[in-house]
Amino acid sequence: MHDSPQAPRQAQRRHSLVRRATVRVVERLALMCGGRAWYRKAHLSPPGLRVRRELITHAELPAGLEGLLIVQLSDLHAGPFMRRGDLARAVEMVERLEPDLVVITGDMITHHVDEARGIAEDIARLRAPMGVYAIFGNHDYRDRREDEIVRDWGARGVQFLRDDARRFEVEGGALALVGVEDLEEARVIDVRRARASVVPSDFEVVLCHHPAGALLFAGPRCLAVLSGHTHGTQLDLPLARRAGPAHPGLRVHLGATRLIVSRGLGSIGLPLRIGAPTELVSIELRRGVA
Repeated sequence: MHDSPQAPRQAQRRHSLVRRATVRVVERLALMCGGRAWYRKAHLSPPGLRVRRELITHAELPAGLEGLLIVQLSDLHAGPFMRRGDLARAVEMVERLEPDLVVITGDMITHHVDEARGIAEDIARLRAPMGVYAIFGNHDYRDRREDEIVRDWGARGVQFLRDDARRFEVEGGALALVGVEDLEEARVIDVRRARASVVPSDFEVVLCHHPAGALLFAGPRCLAVLSGHTHGTQLDLPLARRAGPAHPGLRVHLGATRLIVSRGLGSIGLPLRIGAPTELVSIELRRGVA
């Protein structure tokens, strides 16, 4: 476990004005051609939208955590191709899974904070006995108005973990759900503050938008780090893979810790995915040999 109060930052990716302008032009053209309706039909309902199931095991898992089910949503990217009502099928699928805990691992918006309001009513339908929690991704700091998302979504039942944790005491132990700010865009990432309420005997599940955050938390009591950011490359083609952030894989073993990287639900630039389907990730905790 990294013990410094402020975690090392990832290099901020700053695209050129030409590239950003090109992306916006492509988005507008795609919208004019029915891109949003296409994305909703092809990627936001089955069979394009899938449930990916992950099993996390630990030999000393407390009895109270046996069978606990977490459902992860990531990279919603409200904006050109994700607006009011577009997450309806995804929310229905979450309801059918009957999770104990729902988590959203960042990038709620694409360009502007106002986009978050467009999908707020869909998000408000998410329910779980242990709560619905979220962290920020790099896109969510646009215009430095992320506090508005906290207020708006908070009024709808979403609790944000900003270098903070929630402990759930169960039979035989406790689970600490730890959430950190984005490693690229946050002004400060304070790991020590995030873990201040965590007891050494707790088992941890960490929410960190950037997969590199797994290196800060991996350890014998950290069951999993849940991330997004990469979209699974979105367009899994030789040249297109290099256009976005590096994708370490869907499941990475770091000793006793599992890094789970979600392909997410939204898109950037084009309302299209190739070889990287949209997904909900269902994570079940079980006692057993990893």
